[in-house]
Amino acid sequence: MPSHTTADIAKLFPNLMDIKDAALRDKVAAVWNEALTTGCGGKGWTFDEIRAIPFTLLAGKIDLRFVEHLNSCCKQCIAITRVLNEVFGARIPINLDHLIAGSLLADVGKMLEFDKDPTGKVIKGFYGEMLRHPFSGVALCYKHGIPPEVMHVVATHSHEGDKVERTIESWIFHHADFIDFDIAKVLGKKAQ
Repeated sequence: MPSHTTADIAKLFPNLMDIKDAALRDKVAAVWNEALTTGCGGKGWTFDEIRAIPFTLLAGKIDLRFVEHLNSCCKQCIAITRVLNEVFGARIPINLDHLIAGSLLADVGKMLEFDKDPTGKVIKGFYGEMLRHPFSGVALCYKHGIPPEVMHVVATHSHEGDKVERTIESWIFHHADFIDFDIAKVLGKKAQ
């Protein structure tokens, strides 16, 4: 598998370039590079393959894709931040760099969680049976020096975060994520 630069990763996730801290932006790209090159049971993922992955394996047959979901959540987080800033100003402190980075990394562990069966269908692999994506995502982030505030978003975005005190950034992403997920479940029921 080839190595991917920050510019390459930004082709998948354009809001990566909205991270003002260049070092953080490059670290986010490095996490994605490793996930793409080592995921899928060690075979790696191509850009075309991850663009074709369903957003979730838990909602039935829906026409929403994984990369679209990550871009949707990131854009929702940016929009929510804009609204909160317009209405409340500095009374709600939000670190937008951390929120964007967290939103782009929250599901990076799915590159390790997912695999393909012999027919090429995307499935939850053995690695995914052992570790859900918030755990593997945090491990990848830690390895690449992602700040704890961003790893917190990754760790707490799903039900794993229901037992901890979430940060403002984590709450924003959590709700953006579940907007997409709950809509996917509605669409999945209609497709049955």
